[in-house]
Amino acid sequence: MTPGGGSGPMKDCEYSQISTHSSSSPMESPHKKKKSGPKRKWEVFPGRNKFFCNGRIMMARQTGVFYLTLVLILVTSGLFFAFDCPYLSEKITPAIPAIGGILFFFVMGTLLRTSFSDPGVLPRATPDEAADLERQIGNTEDIANGSSSGGYRPPPRTKEVIINGQTVKLKYCFTCKIFRPPRASHCSLCDNCVERFDHHCPWVGNCVGKRNYRFFYMFILSLSFLTVFIFAFVITHVILRSQQTGFLNALKDSPASVLEAVVCFFSVWSIVGLSGFHTYLISSNQTTNEDIKGSWSNKRGKENYNPYSYGNIFTNCCAALCGPLSPSLIDRRGFIQPDTPQLAGPSNGITMYGATQSQSNMAAATPLLQSEPSITSEELPLPGKTTISGPCATLTLGQPTPPSSMPNLTSDTGLTDMIPLKEEHEGHQFLTPEEAPSPPGMLPSGSPITHSHTMHVLSLASQDSLHEDSVRGLVKLSSV
Repeated sequence: MTPGGGSGPMKDCEYSQISTHSSSSPMESPHKKKKSGPKRKWEVFPGRNKFFCNGRIMMARQTGVFYLTLVLILVTSGLFFAFDCPYLSEKITPAIPAIGGILFFFVMGTLLRTSFSDPGVLPRATPDEAADLERQIGNTEDIANGSSSGGYRPPPRTKEVIINGQTVKLKYCFTCKIFRPPRASHCSLCDNCVERFDHHCPWVGNCVGKRNYRFFYMFILSLSFLTVFIFAFVITHVILRSQQTGFLNALKDSPASVLEAVVCFFSVWSIVGLSGFHTYLISSNQTTNEDIKGSWSNKRGKENYNPYSYGNIFTNCCAALCGPLSPSLIDRRGFIQPDTPQLAGPSNGITMYGATQSQSNMAAATPLLQSEPSITSEELPLPGKTTISGPCATLTLGQPTPPSSMPNLTSDTGLTDMIPLKEEHEGHQFLTPEEAPSPPGMLPSGSPITHSHTMHVLSLASQDSLHEDSVRGLVKLSSV
Protein backbone atom coordinates (compact mmCIF):
# COMPACT_ATOMS: atom_id res chain seq x y z
CA MET A 1 0.00 0.00 0.00
CA THR A 2 1.45 3.38 -0.99
CA PRO A 3 1.63 6.28 1.48
CA GLY A 4 -1.64 8.09 1.64
CA GLY A 5 -3.35 5.23 -0.21
CA GLY A 6 -5.74 4.69 2.69
CA SER A 7 -7.31 8.13 2.20
CA GLY A 8 -8.20 7.46 -1.44
CA PRO A 9 -10.92 4.82 -0.85
CA MET A 10 -12.32 6.92 1.99
CA LYS A 11 -12.68 9.93 -0.29
CA ASP A 12 -14.28 7.77 -2.97
CA CYS A 13 -16.72 6.38 -0.43
CA GLU A 14 -17.65 9.83 0.82
CA TYR A 15 -18.09 11.01 -2.77
CA SER A 16 -20.42 8.13 -3.59
CA GLN A 17 -22.62 8.94 -0.59
CA ILE A 18 -23.22 12.56 -1.59
CA SER A 19 -23.16 12.01 -5.35
CA THR A 20 -26.06 13.66 -7.14
CA HIS A 21 -25.51 11.88 -10.46
CA SER A 22 -27.85 9.27 -11.85
CA SER A 23 -27.77 5.67 -10.70
CA SER A 24 -25.67 4.75 -13.75
CA SER A 25 -22.70 6.66 -12.35
CA PRO A 26 -19.69 4.35 -11.77
CA MET A 27 -19.07 5.94 -8.35
CA GLU A 28 -22.34 4.64 -6.91
CA SER A 29 -22.55 1.24 -5.31
CA PRO A 30 -24.92 -1.31 -6.89
CA HIS A 31 -27.05 -1.76 -3.75
CA LYS A 32 -27.98 1.94 -3.74
CA LYS A 33 -29.56 1.91 -7.19
CA LYS A 34 -33.23 2.81 -7.21
CA LYS A 35 -35.84 0.58 -8.71
CA SER A 36 -36.63 1.29 -12.33
CA GLY A 37 -40.31 0.37 -11.95
CA PRO A 38 -43.16 2.83 -12.49
CA LYS A 39 -43.71 5.45 -9.81
CA ARG A 40 -46.91 5.88 -7.87
CA LYS A 41 -48.79 9.15 -7.84
CA TRP A 42 -48.11 9.90 -4.18
CA GLU A 43 -44.37 10.06 -4.94
CA VAL A 44 -44.88 13.09 -7.23
CA PHE A 45 -47.85 14.61 -5.38
CA PRO A 46 -47.61 18.43 -5.73
CA GLY A 47 -49.15 19.30 -2.35
CA ARG A 48 -47.31 19.72 0.95
CA ASN A 49 -48.20 16.37 2.46
CA LYS A 50 -46.40 13.38 3.93
CA PHE A 51 -47.20 9.81 2.92
CA PHE A 52 -46.49 6.56 4.73
CA CYS A 53 -47.07 2.85 4.03
CA ASN A 54 -46.71 3.25 0.27
CA GLY A 55 -49.26 6.06 0.09
CA ARG A 56 -51.92 4.50 2.33
CA ILE A 57 -51.41 7.11 5.06
CA MET A 58 -51.67 10.81 4.15
CA MET A 59 -50.90 13.62 6.58
CA ALA A 60 -49.85 17.25 6.61
CA ARG A 61 -46.17 18.13 6.95
CA GLN A 62 -46.64 19.90 10.29
CA THR A 63 -47.24 16.91 12.60
CA GLY A 64 -45.60 18.13 15.82
CA VAL A 65 -48.87 19.10 17.51
CA PHE A 66 -50.39 15.76 16.45
CA TYR A 67 -47.72 13.88 18.37
CA LEU A 68 -48.44 16.09 21.38
CA THR A 69 -52.11 15.06 21.14
CA LEU A 70 -51.11 11.40 21.12
CA VAL A 71 -48.84 11.82 24.14
CA LEU A 72 -51.49 13.61 26.20
CA ILE A 73 -54.15 10.99 25.47
CA LEU A 74 -51.87 8.00 25.95
CA VAL A 75 -50.19 9.26 29.15
CA THR A 76 -53.39 10.43 30.84
CA SER A 77 -55.31 7.26 29.99
CA GLY A 78 -52.36 5.04 30.89
CA LEU A 79 -52.03 6.61 34.34
CA PHE A 80 -55.75 6.25 34.90
CA PHE A 81 -55.80 2.55 34.01
CA ALA A 82 -52.62 1.82 35.98
CA PHE A 83 -53.26 3.70 39.28
CA ASP A 84 -56.97 4.51 39.55
CA CYS A 85 -58.84 1.65 37.90
CA PRO A 86 -57.59 -1.13 40.26
CA TYR A 87 -58.85 0.75 43.31
CA LEU A 88 -62.12 1.84 41.69
CA SER A 89 -62.93 -1.64 40.34
CA GLU A 90 -62.43 -3.07 43.83
CA LYS A 91 -64.32 -0.43 45.79
CA ILE A 92 -67.08 0.46 43.31
CA THR A 93 -67.52 -1.76 40.22
CA PRO A 94 -65.39 -3.53 37.56
CA ALA A 95 -67.43 -1.79 34.86
CA ILE A 96 -65.40 1.40 35.30
CA PRO A 97 -62.21 0.15 33.58
CA ALA A 98 -64.34 -1.60 30.92
CA ILE A 99 -66.20 1.57 30.01
CA GLY A 100 -62.96 3.57 30.11
CA GLY A 101 -61.29 1.07 27.76
CA ILE A 102 -64.14 1.28 25.24
CA LEU A 103 -63.96 5.08 25.23
CA PHE A 104 -60.18 5.03 24.90
CA PHE A 105 -60.14 2.73 21.88
CA PHE A 106 -62.94 4.69 20.22
CA VAL A 107 -61.01 7.94 20.71
CA MET A 108 -57.78 6.49 19.30
CA GLY A 109 -59.57 4.92 16.33
CA THR A 110 -61.34 8.10 15.28
CA LEU A 111 -58.19 10.19 15.81
CA LEU A 112 -56.07 7.97 13.58
CA ARG A 113 -58.85 7.74 11.01
CA THR A 114 -59.05 11.54 10.86
CA SER A 115 -55.29 12.06 10.72
CA PHE A 116 -54.34 9.35 8.23
CA SER A 117 -57.08 9.77 5.61
CA ASP A 118 -57.56 11.98 2.57
CA PRO A 119 -59.74 14.92 3.68
CA GLY A 120 -61.15 15.38 0.16
CA VAL A 121 -58.27 16.84 -1.84
CA LEU A 122 -59.23 17.92 -5.34
CA PRO A 123 -56.80 16.89 -8.10
CA ARG A 124 -55.00 19.69 -9.90
CA ALA A 125 -55.54 20.32 -13.58
CA THR A 126 -53.01 18.92 -16.02
CA PRO A 127 -51.15 21.42 -18.24
CA ASP A 128 -53.38 20.51 -21.19
CA GLU A 129 -56.56 20.93 -19.11
CA ALA A 130 -55.37 24.27 -17.72
CA ALA A 131 -54.47 25.54 -21.20
CA ASP A 132 -57.81 24.40 -22.58
CA LEU A 133 -59.69 26.11 -19.75
CA GLU A 134 -57.84 29.38 -20.28
CA ARG A 135 -58.42 29.14 -24.02
CA GLN A 136 -62.16 28.61 -23.52
CA ILE A 137 -62.35 31.56 -21.16
CA GLY A 138 -60.34 33.68 -23.58
CA ASN A 139 -62.67 32.80 -26.45
CA THR A 140 -65.70 33.64 -24.31
CA GLU A 141 -64.23 37.02 -23.42
CA ASP A 142 -63.38 37.73 -27.07
CA ILE A 143 -66.94 36.97 -28.15
CA ALA A 144 -68.32 39.15 -25.36
CA ASN A 145 -66.00 42.00 -26.30
CA GLY A 146 -66.60 41.57 -30.04
CA SER A 147 -62.93 41.01 -30.84
CA SER A 148 -60.99 37.87 -31.64
CA SER A 149 -57.48 39.30 -31.59
CA GLY A 150 -55.95 40.42 -28.37
CA GLY A 151 -53.22 39.76 -25.86
CA TYR A 152 -53.21 37.08 -23.21
CA ARG A 153 -55.94 37.52 -20.59
CA PRO A 154 -55.86 35.63 -17.29
CA PRO A 155 -59.07 33.75 -16.52
CA PRO A 156 -61.64 35.47 -14.31
CA ARG A 157 -61.61 34.66 -10.63
CA THR A 158 -65.26 33.70 -10.21
CA LYS A 159 -68.20 32.00 -11.82
CA GLU A 160 -71.77 31.99 -10.56
CA VAL A 161 -74.06 28.99 -10.16
CA ILE A 162 -77.54 28.65 -8.68
CA ILE A 163 -78.01 26.21 -5.76
CA ASN A 164 -81.51 25.94 -4.28
CA GLY A 165 -82.33 29.43 -5.52
CA GLN A 166 -79.18 30.96 -3.99
CA THR A 167 -76.36 32.39 -6.11
CA VAL A 168 -73.04 30.77 -5.21
CA LYS A 169 -69.69 31.98 -6.55
CA LEU A 170 -67.10 29.49 -7.76
CA LYS A 171 -63.60 30.88 -7.32
CA TYR A 172 -60.73 30.08 -9.65
CA CYS A 173 -57.63 28.66 -7.94
CA PHE A 174 -54.47 29.88 -9.66
CA THR A 175 -52.44 27.18 -7.86
CA CYS A 176 -54.54 24.16 -8.81
CA LYS A 177 -55.77 25.72 -12.12
CA ILE A 178 -59.39 24.74 -11.47
CA PHE A 179 -62.67 26.37 -10.56
CA ARG A 180 -63.30 25.16 -7.03
CA PRO A 181 -66.67 23.47 -6.49
CA PRO A 182 -69.10 24.91 -3.92
CA ARG A 183 -67.87 24.90 -0.30
CA ALA A 184 -64.31 24.02 -1.36
CA SER A 185 -61.32 26.11 -0.35
CA HIS A 186 -57.54 26.09 -0.75
CA CYS A 187 -55.56 25.20 2.38
CA SER A 188 -52.43 27.34 2.58
CA LEU A 189 -50.64 24.87 4.88
CA CYS A 190 -51.21 21.74 2.79
CA ASP A 191 -51.31 23.66 -0.53
CA ASN A 192 -54.36 21.71 -1.72
CA CYS A 193 -57.93 22.51 -2.64
CA VAL A 194 -60.14 20.53 -0.24
CA GLU A 195 -63.77 19.68 -0.96
CA ARG A 196 -66.20 20.98 1.70
CA PHE A 197 -63.26 22.50 3.55
CA ASP A 198 -63.92 22.99 7.26
CA HIS A 199 -60.53 23.99 8.70
CA HIS A 200 -56.94 22.81 9.09
CA CYS A 201 -56.54 21.21 12.52
CA PRO A 202 -52.95 20.96 13.79
CA TRP A 203 -54.12 18.75 16.71
CA VAL A 204 -54.96 15.95 14.29
CA GLY A 205 -52.19 16.84 11.80
CA ASN A 206 -54.46 17.09 8.79
CA CYS A 207 -57.12 19.14 7.06
CA VAL A 208 -60.74 18.52 7.99
CA GLY A 209 -62.94 18.25 4.93
CA LYS A 210 -65.65 16.25 3.27
CA ARG A 211 -64.10 12.79 3.66
CA ASN A 212 -62.97 12.95 7.31
CA TYR A 213 -65.26 15.48 8.99
CA ARG A 214 -67.54 12.83 10.53
CA PHE A 215 -64.53 11.07 12.08
CA PHE A 216 -63.22 14.39 13.41
CA TYR A 217 -66.58 15.14 15.03
CA MET A 218 -66.78 11.67 16.60
CA PHE A 219 -63.21 12.11 17.85
CA ILE A 220 -63.79 15.37 19.70
CA LEU A 221 -67.18 14.15 21.00
CA SER A 222 -65.77 10.87 22.35
CA LEU A 223 -62.71 12.68 23.71
CA SER A 224 -65.05 14.97 25.64
CA PHE A 225 -66.74 11.95 27.23
CA LEU A 226 -63.38 10.32 28.00
CA THR A 227 -61.99 13.50 29.59
CA VAL A 228 -65.08 14.00 31.77
CA PHE A 229 -65.08 10.29 32.65
CA ILE A 230 -61.43 10.27 33.78
CA PHE A 231 -61.73 13.57 35.65
CA ALA A 232 -64.86 12.44 37.52
CA PHE A 233 -63.47 9.09 38.66
CA VAL A 234 -60.07 10.53 39.57
CA ILE A 235 -61.84 12.95 41.93
CA THR A 236 -63.88 10.00 43.23
CA HIS A 237 -60.70 8.05 43.86
CA VAL A 238 -59.12 10.90 45.81
CA ILE A 239 -62.27 11.45 47.91
CA LEU A 240 -62.54 7.75 48.83
CA ARG A 241 -58.88 7.61 49.87
CA SER A 242 -59.12 10.85 51.84
CA GLN A 243 -62.00 9.41 53.89
CA GLN A 244 -59.71 6.59 55.02
CA THR A 245 -56.29 8.24 55.43
CA GLY A 246 -56.89 11.96 55.10
CA PHE A 247 -56.66 14.32 52.13
CA LEU A 248 -52.88 14.91 52.23
CA ASN A 249 -52.10 11.24 52.67
CA ALA A 250 -54.43 10.41 49.78
CA LEU A 251 -52.50 12.78 47.53
CA LYS A 252 -49.21 11.22 48.67
CA ASP A 253 -50.49 7.70 48.07
CA SER A 254 -51.72 8.48 44.53
CA PRO A 255 -49.63 11.28 42.92
CA ALA A 256 -50.66 10.13 39.47
CA SER A 257 -54.25 11.07 40.25
CA VAL A 258 -53.16 14.66 40.87
CA LEU A 259 -51.47 14.85 37.46
CA GLU A 260 -54.51 13.38 35.74
CA ALA A 261 -56.86 15.80 37.48
CA VAL A 262 -54.75 18.83 36.46
CA VAL A 263 -54.52 17.76 32.78
CA CYS A 264 -58.24 16.96 32.55
CA PHE A 265 -59.29 20.17 34.31
CA PHE A 266 -57.47 22.47 31.90
CA SER A 267 -58.40 20.52 28.76
CA VAL A 268 -62.03 19.64 29.41
CA TRP A 269 -63.28 23.19 28.82
CA SER A 270 -61.80 23.58 25.36
CA ILE A 271 -62.71 20.05 24.27
CA VAL A 272 -66.30 20.27 25.45
CA GLY A 273 -66.68 23.76 23.98
CA LEU A 274 -65.31 22.59 20.63
CA SER A 275 -67.72 19.64 20.62
CA GLY A 276 -70.66 21.96 21.26
CA PHE A 277 -69.60 24.33 18.49
CA HIS A 278 -69.37 21.56 15.90
CA THR A 279 -72.69 20.14 17.07
CA TYR A 280 -74.20 23.51 16.21
CA LEU A 281 -72.49 23.49 12.81
CA ILE A 282 -73.76 20.01 11.99
CA SER A 283 -77.31 20.86 13.03
CA SER A 284 -77.29 23.86 10.66
CA ASN A 285 -75.23 22.14 7.92
CA GLN A 286 -72.43 24.71 7.93
CA THR A 287 -68.66 24.52 8.00
CA THR A 288 -66.24 26.36 10.24
CA ASN A 289 -64.98 28.31 7.24
CA GLU A 290 -68.50 29.44 6.32
CA ASP A 291 -69.40 30.32 9.90
CA ILE A 292 -66.29 32.45 10.43
CA LYS A 293 -66.87 34.33 7.17
CA GLY A 294 -70.57 34.76 7.93
CA SER A 295 -71.52 33.42 4.52
CA TRP A 296 -75.02 32.18 5.38
CA SER A 297 -77.86 32.83 7.77
CA ASN A 298 -79.89 30.14 9.53
CA LYS A 299 -83.14 32.03 8.90
CA ARG A 300 -84.81 30.88 5.71
CA GLY A 301 -86.49 34.17 4.94
CA LYS A 302 -83.29 36.22 4.65
CA GLU A 303 -81.51 36.87 1.38
CA ASN A 304 -78.33 35.03 2.42
CA TYR A 305 -80.04 31.91 3.72
CA ASN A 306 -78.04 28.68 3.75
CA PRO A 307 -78.78 26.78 0.51
CA TYR A 308 -77.21 23.57 1.85
CA SER A 309 -79.46 23.24 4.91
CA TYR A 310 -82.36 20.78 4.73
CA GLY A 311 -84.40 22.89 7.15
CA ASN A 312 -84.43 20.09 9.73
CA ILE A 313 -81.86 19.49 12.48
CA PHE A 314 -82.26 15.71 12.38
CA THR A 315 -81.88 15.59 8.58
CA ASN A 316 -78.80 17.82 8.70
CA CYS A 317 -77.16 15.57 11.30
CA CYS A 318 -77.95 12.44 9.31
CA ALA A 319 -76.55 13.99 6.13
CA ALA A 320 -73.28 14.92 7.85
CA LEU A 321 -72.75 11.76 9.92
CA CYS A 322 -74.62 8.94 8.18
CA GLY A 323 -74.40 9.79 4.49
CA PRO A 324 -72.30 7.76 2.03
CA LEU A 325 -68.56 8.37 2.15
CA SER A 326 -67.28 9.73 -1.15
CA PRO A 327 -64.21 8.05 -2.67
CA SER A 328 -60.84 9.73 -2.88
CA LEU A 329 -60.28 11.71 -6.08
CA ILE A 330 -56.49 11.83 -6.16
CA ASP A 331 -55.79 8.06 -6.49
CA ARG A 332 -52.56 8.45 -4.57
CA ARG A 333 -51.57 4.76 -4.88
CA GLY A 334 -52.16 4.60 -8.64
CA PHE A 335 -49.27 4.26 -11.06
CA ILE A 336 -48.12 7.10 -13.29
CA GLN A 337 -48.79 6.30 -16.93
CA PRO A 338 -45.53 6.49 -18.95
CA ASP A 339 -47.31 7.87 -22.04
CA THR A 340 -48.82 10.84 -20.21
CA PRO A 341 -48.25 13.93 -22.42
CA GLN A 342 -45.92 16.50 -20.93
CA LEU A 343 -45.13 20.03 -21.99
CA ALA A 344 -41.91 20.14 -23.97
CA GLY A 345 -39.21 22.32 -22.50
CA PRO A 346 -37.09 24.79 -24.46
CA SER A 347 -34.39 23.25 -26.63
CA ASN A 348 -31.44 24.99 -28.32
CA GLY A 349 -32.60 28.34 -27.01
CA ILE A 350 -36.00 28.10 -28.80
CA THR A 351 -39.09 28.50 -26.63
CA MET A 352 -41.92 26.22 -27.76
CA TYR A 353 -45.47 26.95 -26.62
CA GLY A 354 -47.74 23.97 -26.14
CA ALA A 355 -45.71 21.65 -28.38
CA THR A 356 -45.33 17.98 -27.58
CA GLN A 357 -42.23 15.96 -28.21
CA SER A 358 -43.63 14.37 -31.36
CA GLN A 359 -44.51 17.77 -32.78
CA SER A 360 -41.03 19.11 -32.06
CA ASN A 361 -39.47 16.12 -33.81
CA MET A 362 -41.73 16.72 -36.83
CA ALA A 363 -40.67 20.37 -36.85
CA ALA A 364 -37.02 19.35 -36.90
CA ALA A 365 -37.56 16.90 -39.77
CA THR A 366 -39.71 19.13 -42.02
CA PRO A 367 -37.80 21.73 -44.08
CA LEU A 368 -40.65 24.24 -43.96
CA LEU A 369 -40.56 24.33 -40.16
CA GLN A 370 -36.96 25.50 -40.12
CA SER A 371 -36.01 29.14 -40.31
CA GLU A 372 -34.56 30.53 -43.54
CA PRO A 373 -30.98 29.29 -44.00
CA SER A 374 -28.19 31.30 -45.57
CA ILE A 375 -27.91 29.70 -49.04
CA THR A 376 -24.46 29.48 -50.63
CA SER A 377 -23.55 28.63 -54.19
CA GLU A 378 -22.72 25.04 -53.23
CA GLU A 379 -26.13 24.46 -51.66
CA LEU A 380 -28.38 25.63 -54.51
CA PRO A 381 -30.94 22.98 -55.55
CA LEU A 382 -29.96 21.15 -58.74
CA PRO A 383 -32.53 19.63 -61.13
CA GLY A 384 -30.90 16.19 -61.21
CA LYS A 385 -30.19 16.02 -57.51
CA THR A 386 -32.52 13.57 -55.70
CA THR A 387 -31.30 13.86 -52.11
CA ILE A 388 -32.18 16.48 -49.56
CA SER A 389 -29.27 18.26 -47.98
CA GLY A 390 -29.16 18.68 -44.19
CA PRO A 391 -30.18 21.92 -42.58
CA CYS A 392 -27.69 24.73 -42.67
CA ALA A 393 -25.53 25.29 -39.66
CA THR A 394 -26.20 29.03 -39.62
CA LEU A 395 -29.80 29.80 -38.68
CA THR A 396 -31.28 33.22 -38.14
CA LEU A 397 -33.66 32.69 -35.23
CA GLY A 398 -36.21 35.26 -34.21
CA GLN A 399 -37.76 35.91 -30.84
CA PRO A 400 -40.58 33.59 -29.75
CA THR A 401 -44.08 34.97 -29.96
CA PRO A 402 -46.72 34.49 -27.26
CA PRO A 403 -49.36 31.77 -27.70
CA SER A 404 -52.13 34.30 -28.45
CA SER A 405 -50.52 35.45 -31.69
CA MET A 406 -49.62 31.98 -32.95
CA PRO A 407 -51.79 30.46 -35.71
CA ASN A 408 -53.27 27.06 -35.10
CA LEU A 409 -50.58 24.70 -36.44
CA THR A 410 -51.49 21.23 -35.24
CA SER A 411 -50.33 17.78 -36.09
CA ASP A 412 -53.58 17.24 -38.07
CA THR A 413 -52.27 19.42 -40.90
CA GLY A 414 -50.21 17.03 -43.02
CA LEU A 415 -47.37 19.17 -44.28
CA THR A 416 -45.77 16.18 -45.95
CA ASP A 417 -49.02 15.57 -47.87
CA MET A 418 -49.21 19.15 -49.19
CA ILE A 419 -45.50 19.58 -50.04
CA PRO A 420 -43.94 16.54 -51.78
CA LEU A 421 -40.35 15.60 -51.19
CA LYS A 422 -37.72 16.30 -53.82
CA GLU A 423 -37.14 12.70 -54.83
CA GLU A 424 -40.81 12.43 -55.86
CA HIS A 425 -40.60 15.55 -58.09
CA GLU A 426 -37.30 15.21 -59.79
CA GLY A 427 -36.89 18.01 -62.29
CA HIS A 428 -40.01 19.78 -61.14
CA GLN A 429 -40.32 23.35 -59.88
CA PHE A 430 -39.28 23.66 -56.21
CA LEU A 431 -40.03 26.32 -53.65
CA THR A 432 -37.09 28.61 -53.15
CA PRO A 433 -35.99 29.48 -49.59
CA GLU A 434 -37.39 32.98 -50.09
CA GLU A 435 -40.85 31.54 -50.90
CA ALA A 436 -40.90 28.96 -48.10
CA PRO A 437 -42.79 30.38 -45.08
CA SER A 438 -41.25 30.22 -41.62
CA PRO A 439 -43.47 29.28 -38.65
CA PRO A 440 -44.35 31.80 -35.93
CA GLY A 441 -41.75 31.99 -33.19
CA MET A 442 -38.89 31.35 -35.68
CA LEU A 443 -39.29 34.32 -38.06
CA PRO A 444 -36.19 36.40 -38.68
CA SER A 445 -36.44 39.92 -37.44
CA GLY A 446 -37.78 42.22 -40.13
CA SER A 447 -39.11 39.55 -42.57
CA PRO A 448 -42.49 40.84 -43.89
CA ILE A 449 -44.34 37.53 -44.33
CA THR A 450 -48.05 38.03 -44.48
CA HIS A 451 -50.99 35.69 -44.48
CA SER A 452 -51.60 36.17 -48.22
CA HIS A 453 -47.99 35.30 -49.02
CA THR A 454 -48.25 32.08 -46.99
CA MET A 455 -51.49 31.09 -48.72
CA HIS A 456 -49.85 31.75 -52.12
CA VAL A 457 -46.99 29.39 -51.29
CA LEU A 458 -49.37 26.68 -50.05
CA SER A 459 -51.45 27.00 -53.25
CA LEU A 460 -48.29 26.48 -55.35
CA ALA A 461 -47.49 23.40 -53.28
CA SER A 462 -50.97 22.00 -53.81
CA GLN A 463 -50.70 22.56 -57.59
CA ASP A 464 -47.41 20.62 -57.56
CA SER A 465 -49.07 17.70 -55.82
CA LEU A 466 -51.95 17.70 -58.38
CA HIS A 467 -49.49 17.45 -61.34
CA GLU A 468 -47.46 14.68 -59.74
CA ASP A 469 -48.46 12.02 -62.30
CA SER A 470 -47.71 14.24 -65.28
CA VAL A 471 -44.30 15.15 -63.94
CA ARG A 472 -43.34 11.54 -63.43
CA GLY A 473 -44.35 10.78 -67.04
CA LEU A 474 -42.17 13.61 -68.36
CA VAL A 475 -39.24 12.37 -66.32
CA LYS A 476 -39.58 8.87 -67.78
CA LEU A 477 -39.73 10.23 -71.37
CA SER A 478 -36.65 12.41 -70.84
CA SER A 479 -34.70 9.46 -69.42
CA VAL A 480 -35.58 7.35 -72.49
